[in-house]
Amino acid sequence: MFIPEIEKQSLSKIKAYQESRLPELLNYLQSNSKFYRALFSKHNINISGIKTLEDLASVPVTTKDDLQKHNDDFLCVDKKHVVDFITTSGTLGEPVTFAMTDKDLERLAYNEYISFSCADTTDEDIFQLMVTMDKRFMAGLAYFLGLRKLGAGIIRTGPGLQELQFESIRRFLPTGLITVPSFIPRLINYAGQQGIDIQKSSVKKAVCIGEPIRKTDFSLNTLGKKITGQWDIKLYSTYASTEMGTAFTECGEGHGGHHHPEMIIVEFLDENDNPVNEEEPGEVTVTTLGVEGMPLLRFKTGDICYHFKEPCACGRNTIRLGPVIGRKQQMIKYKGTTLYPPAIYDVLNEIDGVENYLIEVVTNTLGNDEIFVTIGKTKDQITEKAIKDHFRAKLRVAPEVKFMAVDEIIKQQMHENKRKPIIFVDRRKRNH
Repeated sequence: MFIPEIEKQSLSKIKAYQESRLPELLNYLQSNSKFYRALFSKHNINISGIKTLEDLASVPVTTKDDLQKHNDDFLCVDKKHVVDFITTSGTLGEPVTFAMTDKDLERLAYNEYISFSCADTTDEDIFQLMVTMDKRFMAGLAYFLGLRKLGAGIIRTGPGLQELQFESIRRFLPTGLITVPSFIPRLINYAGQQGIDIQKSSVKKAVCIGEPIRKTDFSLNTLGKKITGQWDIKLYSTYASTEMGTAFTECGEGHGGHHHPEMIIVEFLDENDNPVNEEEPGEVTVTTLGVEGMPLLRFKTGDICYHFKEPCACGRNTIRLGPVIGRKQQMIKYKGTTLYPPAIYDVLNEIDGVENYLIEVVTNTLGNDEIFVTIGKTKDQITEKAIKDHFRAKLRVAPEVKFMAVDEIIKQQMHENKRKPIIFVDRRKRNH
């Protein structure tokens, strides 16, 4: 298992290392970024005065709105040096373009190399890559580059198509899967229908992307328990975003995603952009290191997490990131209760016979949030009352519930221009 030397150092030494990298980043932005040059000028920021991580607080945060409104102004190289154009998923708005140079792709490969190493991957492993590499998606490309650098085998099946997944498992004997975790129960169901004994398969682990599999205390959530209760595989959670070009991946201890200090500086901020304590949730805010095409300074990701500073038993001393509680823009105020979509997912995943679902949030005539849940079920005894009672027991409030055929919900979840199934739709008026 490879661990970069900096990740074994004390937090104070990690901080000193990152501060040694600050001048290079700030000077690069001043010289090459139209957006940050204007930001420094507007706020009379003398970058030579920024010497510590605490000094970064003098720089206003960068938001997704900034990226959407001034996308081209973030580009720091001539377009002839761009070798790959990537767009964000557009979960919280219009997709944003990220231009990557050859150096950026090398950085991306190194990030995934150390991330997969963190997840106990070696060159003996073969991974089934159940994530798309097309549609300008960064993740599939990143995983491919990282596994290639590590020397592991790769089977590029892409998402969906259970028959193909099991045909590939039988033919190539992968040791691991890379997938959105909510797809694994569908694989398990398919195996049961086809008489496939998944316990005898070659698959021993799964690197899970895009959805949480743990609670904030690091125990498996309902989805994680549903998977491991039916298939004896080890789950590793990973958190990443296109904007930061970096991943926080769990080690075998399963106690949070490890920070890679060579890749990014990370802050956890409250609504007033002040740092929060370990026991407080904060918005993940990143400053990228070593990015050539479109580096970011104090970018607020919109994701709310807890962070942890005590050393990990794996030998790394880096900050660890807890599961994403929710996205700031997706916070729901419903009948006096604050909710994030993952809490709703967790309740629905607990109910045996709920095959799939679609959650919609709208603004009602009084200007308040209203939640509608459409459910595809496989058991007749699941009733609207039973669903609502379960919600009240878990969350104190119950959404409006209706039922629809499983196949119809699948059609609504899959959009041609989206890379992942859409299970949460936000139709709220943003001015209320």
